[in-house]
Order: sequence, then C-alpha cells, then structure tokens
Amino acid sequence: MPKPVTTAVTDPATAPGRAAAAPPGPADQRDPFFDNAKYAAIVLVAVGHAWEPLQDGSRSVSALYMLVYAFHMPAFIIMSGYFSRGFDGRPKHLKRLVTGLVVPYVVFETAYTLFTRWTDREPDRPISLLDPLYLTWFLAALFVWRLTTPLWRRVRLAVPLALGVAMLATLSPSIGDDLDLQRTLQFLPYFVLGLSLRPEYFRLVRRRAVRIAAVPVFGCASVVAYWAVPRMTGGWFYHRDSAEELGAPGWYGVVMTPVLFVCSLLLVACFLAWVPGRRMWCTVLGAGTLYGYLLHGFVAQGAKFWGWYDPAWIHRPLGAVVVTLVAAGVVTLLCAPPVRRSLRFVVEPDLRWCFRREPAQPARDRDRAAAQG
Repeated sequence: MPKPVTTAVTDPATAPGRAAAAPPGPADQRDPFFDNAKYAAIVLVAVGHAWEPLQDGSRSVSALYMLVYAFHMPAFIIMSGYFSRGFDGRPKHLKRLVTGLVVPYVVFETAYTLFTRWTDREPDRPISLLDPLYLTWFLAALFVWRLTTPLWRRVRLAVPLALGVAMLATLSPSIGDDLDLQRTLQFLPYFVLGLSLRPEYFRLVRRRAVRIAAVPVFGCASVVAYWAVPRMTGGWFYHRDSAEELGAPGWYGVVMTPVLFVCSLLLVACFLAWVPGRRMWCTVLGAGTLYGYLLHGFVAQGAKFWGWYDPAWIHRPLGAVVVTLVAAGVVTLLCAPPVRRSLRFVVEPDLRWCFRREPAQPARDRDRAAAQG
C-alpha cells in the first residue's frame, strides 16, 4: 500500500532528477510504488521513441505507439503534480527550480542542438533556449507548472479550470513555439490533477478489482487504437499543436481535449493498478528517471543517423521485438546509479555557491513559532 507521506521524489521528471517539492515527511522515506511507476513509465517513453521509425507499413506498431502515447506522459505529469503539492515559492523551492530544471534545461537544450546539427547535417541550426528541442520541452513545462502551483492550490475547481485553459489553447495556432507553450497548456490539467490527489486515491487504483478490470480495459483500448490508426492522427496525443494545425476545425479541439483527458486518466489508472507496491530490483532505478529521460534521446536520434533501422528484418515482427528490448535495456542502464553518480554534476548540480545564505531566524521568532505550533 502506498504510504501517505513520501520523501521528495524525482520526476522526468521530477522527469522524468532533482527532488520535487514533496509533502513533508521523514527525509529518508520513499514509497517503492512511485519509484516502480516512474521506472515503468520511462521504459514506455524510450520504447515509444524506438517504435517511431517502425510505424510505416505496420498498423500494429502504430496502434501500440498510439496506445502508449495516450497515457505514458499523462502518468508522468500526474506524478509530477502529486509531488509538487508542497511547492509554495520558498527560497529553497526556487533554488531547486534553478538547479533541478533550469540548469539541466540549458545544458541539454544546447547539447541536443549541437547533436542535431551533426545527425541532421544542419551546421547552422541556431541554439534557441526559447524553442525547446526534442525532450527538453518537459523541463520547460515543469518549470512553468511549478511556478503556478501556489495559484492552482488556492483556486476553486482547479482541474475544470485547467481543462478549460487546455481547451482554449487548441483554438489558437498563434501561441507559438516559445517554451513549447502550446504543449505546456494542453498538458496542464494532468499536472493540476496531480496537485489535487491524496494518497488514498492511489490506494484505490491498486485494489485487486481494479487490477483485474485493467486487463479488459487495455484490451479494448488496443482494439480501438488499431481501428483508429488509419482514421485519426496521433498528433492529438502529443498535445503540441492546435486543432487547426492538425487539419481539423477549431471546435474539434474543444471536444477532443476533455475526451482525451478522460481516456488518458482511465488508462493511467489501469497502468498504476499494475505497478507493484513492493521493493524490487527496478525500484532504485525510479530515482534516476531524469537521467534516463534526458540521455536516451541521444541514442534514439543517433540510431536513425547510424542506420540501425535500415535492415529489412528490423521492420518485421521479430525486429520490433528486438527494438523494444534494446530500448528498454538502454534506458534501464541510463537510470542506473553509476550513470547518476558520473553525471550528477550536469543533471543535479550543486550550486549552493550561487545563492545567498538565508539569514538565521531570530531566537525570539523561533520561540514564537514554536508556541503557536
């Protein structure tokens, strides 16, 4: 059963790394359930990217790709929101935003741009910190979501309001690519929902009855995805374009946003129902999902440049299985403790020297706070 209190947990965030602002609790306490869930989700992220070049000519792979994209990022974002409930803008929280999101964003946005210059043979591609490239959009979005957390924690009907914002975003193709704001707004309801969740909700989805019900739900979802492949674009699940940019009337976005929100939540609940709650071999990897998230993109992009998808057998069923296993293995290695220790200076830098020391609280104020508490 999930414990009602956990320590600061990383996502790709935090996100997919640096500790999120978590509910108060013992500093050394972690719930294996959430680490297991994050590891499973990061594997799905890597596998989804690995399947992308296999979609042409394979309706089955395209259906699985669409199914995975319907819930893997919503699951990550909901967990990120859940562990951001304690964010209130205090100095230590703002420092974590800088060291855990801003610095990795700048580093990996630059690195991915330079890498893309080589793989895509675009030597003049500019480095733009305002236009997130590839995976870095999530760090930019999480930065915006965290900054607005105090607002969402105080307004009434926060989830319906965030859903309304997402619906309006689909109407406007003019939002632009700055900080990938379109995707930030369309994924916002999942983060706000995470802020609203309590530990008992996770206990509900992990009941045996829910685990059993998840089997036919995923079965039906797979059939629907297979049916939908030639009939709709998977771009709706990326949440990065307006309805007009997807070739649909504006009102489609207003309708599709809440429909996809409900479908994604159902699949997220079924996914979490299957996540083990006990400590396992993969539990320790859940603390390193930011590393796996940020690093596996180089392998995914490089695989196309190096011609790994060129052999004909790769595009057959056996090849799809091999690609799946390789992607899962690669991202597992990238989440491992040795990788985290060697790259911590980049992904989770210690920048205490950059910040002023907070003044010590006067003894009289401490006594008054103790008397009131």
